[in-house]
Amino acid sequence: MRLELIPDIVVGRLPRYLQTLHKMAGEGKQTTSSQELGAELGISAAQIRKDLSFFGGFGKQGTGYAISFLVERLQEILKVNQVWDIALVGAGNLGKAIAQYQGFTNRGFRVVMVFDNDLAVIGTQLGKFTVQDSAGMLQAIRQARVKIAMLTVPALAAQKVAEILVEAGVQAILNYSPTALTLPDEIQVEYIDPILQLQHMTYYLKA
Repeated sequence: MRLELIPDIVVGRLPRYLQTLHKMAGEGKQTTSSQELGAELGISAAQIRKDLSFFGGFGKQGTGYAISFLVERLQEILKVNQVWDIALVGAGNLGKAIAQYQGFTNRGFRVVMVFDNDLAVIGTQLGKFTVQDSAGMLQAIRQARVKIAMLTVPALAAQKVAEILVEAGVQAILNYSPTALTLPDEIQVEYIDPILQLQHMTYYLKA
């Protein structure tokens, strides 16, 4: 298996497969099929089989997939068979919600530090976290060897903050700020912008 040859769009579908498999396991199911997965996800069975074939064999024709095995393999492929520490930058309303969200750890992630530059916020308690001054962000993240960060800062501040994160050793950034980041190619960046998603959906609506 040569990961560099696997299309990113395929990698992007794997977490959806994993999420659906967790749901099936929670319902007490032990096996599934590409047809059943496809029906749940709105993806063709052929596409699911093709995606999984990039990573080797997962099931036998006519018997389907053992859900527990497929979950285990997808977790290995996505490297979420371990827990990744996350630095959260921005302790506003969205940052507060993220910091207190309980659903990260059982999916391979945990927020371990929160930063902000607002003097009224620095030093306050946010759930189990004490909000740290973003002036010390570079050293703190570098020392903790955190590889993933979430950005919930204003758009005008996002680029500068992202550059500091990269300097600190962060390799992946989930950006909630409504702006594109210019970073080295090896840095993985994902964007979450509700406006873009809403605009995508309104294309299909009847006026």
